[in-house]
Amino acid sequence: MRFETSTLMMIFFIIAVVVSMWKIYAFLPNKQLADDDTTKESQEELINLMLKVIRNNGGDIDINELFVKIETDEDFDNERYWRFNLNKLNQLLNKYYLQNPNAKSISDIYKNLQ
Repeated sequence: MRFETSTLMMIFFIIAVVVSMWKIYAFLPNKQLADDDTTKESQEELINLMLKVIRNNGGDIDINELFVKIETDEDFDNERYWRFNLNKLNQLLNKYYLQNPNAKSISDIYKNLQ
């Protein structure tokens, strides 16, 4: 049984495509990571922590102080939220502002919590 060159090339091409697809599938993340802070639950946990810190420290706190207070809070998990930074806090505040249009600043958030 003798194969044409084009038939052999097609067989090797199909084998190469199958192997390439398998390699791509093997390296894609298949399960959620333990320190993934982009999930909805993690976002809500961080927002609740942010609200707790604002409630405990008053409405006259600025964003840098809020960031430090959140990081030093006893409920803050450093291993899970190791990517948490000032930009992430700004995103959380913006998300809260979008969900609550009557809040435009940290002092407004504090007034709404009272």
